[in-house]
Amino acid sequence: MTKVLSAVAWPYANGPRHIGHVAGFGVPSDVYSRYMRMAGHDVLMVSGTDEHGTPIVIMAEKAGKTPQEFADENASIIVDDLVGLGLSYDLFTRTTTANHYEVVQKLFLALHENGYMVEQTTSGAISPSTGRTLPDRYIEGTCPICKYAEARGDQCDNCGNQLDPTDLIDPRSKINGETPEFIETQHFFLDLPALADALSSWLDGREATGTWRPNVIKFSQNILEEIRPRAMTRDIDWGIPVPLDGWREQPTKRLYVWFDAVVGYLSASIEWARRLGEPDKWREWWNAPASTGGDAELARAERATSDEGSVGAQKASEVLGNSDGVAVSKYFMGKDNIVFHSQIWPAELLAANGEGAKGGVESPFGHLNLPSEVVSSEFMTMEGKQFSTSRGHVIYVKDVLERYGPDPLRYFIVAAGPESQDADFTWAEFLQRNNSELVAGWGNLVNRAASMIHKNFGEIPAPSELADVDREVLDAVRGGFATVGALIERNRLKAALTETMRLVGEVNRYVAVTEPFKLKGEDERERLATVLHTLAQCVVDLNTMMAPFVPFSANLVHEVMGGEGEFMPMPVAKEVTDLDDGRPYRIITGEYSATPRWQPSDVAPGTPIAKPKPAFKKFDPAVVEEELERMNISA
Repeated sequence: MTKVLSAVAWPYANGPRHIGHVAGFGVPSDVYSRYMRMAGHDVLMVSGTDEHGTPIVIMAEKAGKTPQEFADENASIIVDDLVGLGLSYDLFTRTTTANHYEVVQKLFLALHENGYMVEQTTSGAISPSTGRTLPDRYIEGTCPICKYAEARGDQCDNCGNQLDPTDLIDPRSKINGETPEFIETQHFFLDLPALADALSSWLDGREATGTWRPNVIKFSQNILEEIRPRAMTRDIDWGIPVPLDGWREQPTKRLYVWFDAVVGYLSASIEWARRLGEPDKWREWWNAPASTGGDAELARAERATSDEGSVGAQKASEVLGNSDGVAVSKYFMGKDNIVFHSQIWPAELLAANGEGAKGGVESPFGHLNLPSEVVSSEFMTMEGKQFSTSRGHVIYVKDVLERYGPDPLRYFIVAAGPESQDADFTWAEFLQRNNSELVAGWGNLVNRAASMIHKNFGEIPAPSELADVDREVLDAVRGGFATVGALIERNRLKAALTETMRLVGEVNRYVAVTEPFKLKGEDERERLATVLHTLAQCVVDLNTMMAPFVPFSANLVHEVMGGEGEFMPMPVAKEVTDLDDGRPYRIITGEYSATPRWQPSDVAPGTPIAKPKPAFKKFDPAVVEEELERMNISA
């Protein structure tokens, strides 16, 4: 059993999630995590709401709330969004817990003691009209590198390079448009140049595995060329105090929100273990031997898939499946967060391990594993335009869930989302994918199978001797477990779903060839029983394959095919109290030990099959115009 850490990007607690957010971090991480549990691995899926930083302060002020009140309100909304989408977190927490504060401060001190946090004088931006510090992200201007006109003060989203506000050409405040003033201020900087060689060696090792998406590994290696110290503190009064004498007493000096957010993967793992009553259990994912050579062998097996079909795919699965005790960590996010996960966070982990040019000792957390892979999705647009909450050009997750349910959205994100290139969400394609593929393809097959079995036998019939056509379709579906599974392991989710739906098409063709609806004679009843048994077997196995993608529907299909109980376990929202200071807050958690195995499951003759209820809903074409009208867009 492999220990698999699914480290999912932390949504910022500034409002409800829109579908572009969950297309990047949410659905891809859940499909992977659900599959890995089904494949028999020990998965720890963690995340939470990111709640510090000046944007929260500014938005809270506008809402007439304190930053904590504003974060509390939005954290609860986000919990509802993600539970409604079925994201199976072991723990979804928040960055305002006492546990998180303690872990962040301990890690900062470890980096400081090893010499990787250095104090420097730098320029800080303030608003001339208010005297308030302006955060980097609230300053924009022209990028000095690519000349993009809307670069931010911390990063250019066009070329991906890290920036400082003073680098920008014609900087301006995003709050009121005024030109900021720059003053001298003291901050702690992460000494990235002292960690550059260690980072480069790590990235070269990741590239050698062949498992990273080419755009992510190349971007990560390229930004090393311009590496420089990065400020890890800010002039702000909302955040985690700097845990050093002379600094903790300063009410306007706090740790950088991005420093504390990435540490959340570690602090959430620790909180999960503490809530479990086994406070050191998190170490099985963070201190266990990390996947290194095993990844290279896995990559070779994966590459064999294209040449050897399911044999190569099965080999890939076996390599990972036989890695008992090995820890694998996958980090899921949108491409705008790559730099923080392939450079800043790995650099912090290397520094905590004492592995940079300055050496040092291991932190109190022991030797911490670096990411096995940074799984980054591209951007999703909506009806040809960027998502913009301020302009009302947005589709919130909660609205889609209320009107259409979770699985049509999950299906669309995997089938047509931004896995490896930018993608556009349109209501017309959303409707077409649901009606023509999910409903007419998979849903129709389920309904036909259950209806014919119910009408003719009332239960799954026992088969007689199989014909070649029966064996062929059974072999095709069973072979899908290896092929589809290997694709999900490599986070090629679109290809995995495409292959699953291809098999759905094969079974639909089996129905067309065998024509069980024409087998009405008494002398044909034995053959009818064999065909319908074969069909039931295919539907049950395909439901297992579809389950990571559309888990809610999988539970319904399980019931239609005579199954009892919940097939795919679901997450729950739960109110808890802080482990250290007793404050109440909501988390997402779940009990996933009953997750079904990723393997064929022999159907039992005699299983009662009732008249089926539709597991899928066809949408009226009128919803396209209705939704466009809601968005003030002409059809």
